Amino acid sequence: MKLSTGYVRASGYAHKVRRVLFALARKKVEPKEIIRASAELNQRIFEEFQRLNVSKEDVVRITVEFRIKDGSIVWDYDSLRIEVYRKGEEERLAKAMEEVEERERELEEKIKAIEEVALNLKKLSDELIERIEELKQEHTSLKLREEV
Repeated sequence: MKLSTGYVRASGYAHKVRRVLFALARKKVEPKEIIRASAELNQRIFEEFQRLNVSKEDVVRITVEFRIKDGSIVWDYDSLRIEVYRKGEEERLAKAMEEVEERERELEEKIKAIEEVALNLKKLSDELIERIEELKQEHTSLKLREEV
């Protein structure tokens, strides 16, 4: 499998790595393993950032391959690639990143709204099932009364 952050500000890479890894491995490993593995990878990326003199305003794109073995995420650090777009060198990319970040915020808000609707639908569904069961019990008790 391959994790790819897409373009992200260097200051926000850790959050993005964790979110992408949750999306990729959510149903394959335990959440605490995702947290552990993302922390391990983020530490390695941070060390690379220091080596490359990446500043928090720079834009980066990170890709790395991994596999899941015995319920654990195993990183292939040889495949780790970090593309760095310096703020001074790529002003247009920085502006595009601001737009991407704004759209991500909008998407998160829309997802929250949809999740609320889903929760309300579940609540209504549970209520319908409960009422159906009540009707069944009433119908059954009517039959029993008529037979008596």
